[in-house]
Amino acid sequence: MKTFEEVILANKSVVGKVVDFNLQSDKLLALDFTAANTALTDEILDNTDLFSAWVNNELEANGAKYGIGGYNEHRTIYSRSRHFDTGEEPRRLHLGVDIWAPALTPVYNFYDATVHSFANNNNFGDYGATIILNYKIDGYEFHALYGHLSLASLDGLETGKFIPAGKAFATLGIKEENGFWPPHLHFQIVKNMEGCEGDYPGVCKFSEREKYLANCLNPNLILNCSLKSL
Repeated sequence: MKTFEEVILANKSVVGKVVDFNLQSDKLLALDFTAANTALTDEILDNTDLFSAWVNNELEANGAKYGIGGYNEHRTIYSRSRHFDTGEEPRRLHLGVDIWAPALTPVYNFYDATVHSFANNNNFGDYGATIILNYKIDGYEFHALYGHLSLASLDGLETGKFIPAGKAFATLGIKEENGFWPPHLHFQIVKNMEGCEGDYPGVCKFSEREKYLANCLNPNLILNCSLKSL
């Protein structure tokens, strides 16, 4: 049985984009959301508008069209929401890749898929509008979770609906629709949905890191095929 990495690399020529990107003109900026980034104060994190302004200023100052937030990154920014503080150990380890861009930025399907499930996870700090697609490539089955979308992205969806490769099937949501975050896409690969529908943890406890990383594979394997320079 081939691994996820082997399957994606073998089909690189037919794995498409997730967002628009022009290699000749667009720049990506890696954004650090760990404790090492002391510029992100509690005052900024506690106010979505200030947080959005910080992201936009970083992109503008660096001449970047998109900001990129890391997979397997231990983040302090989740302290802004009680959603991540259930139990004795808070959830802080990021399981997807974030693409920070303006609201209404189109999101494309990178390969033929069907709708697994969808929901409006509207807790403060949660995904907001969320779509999960099911993929089968060379017999390898997995899911992609697209979070922080616009509510309009959920219109007309139903379980099992076919979404063709290359289709712009969603857009990024404004703060009132995306869990009160600066506009961005949370893109996460999940092997086994474990019975979840319309939702799956995008952040885990550090003590459960190995368990979740084994089920939530590196999305850069997909994004490298489309964004090329992550």
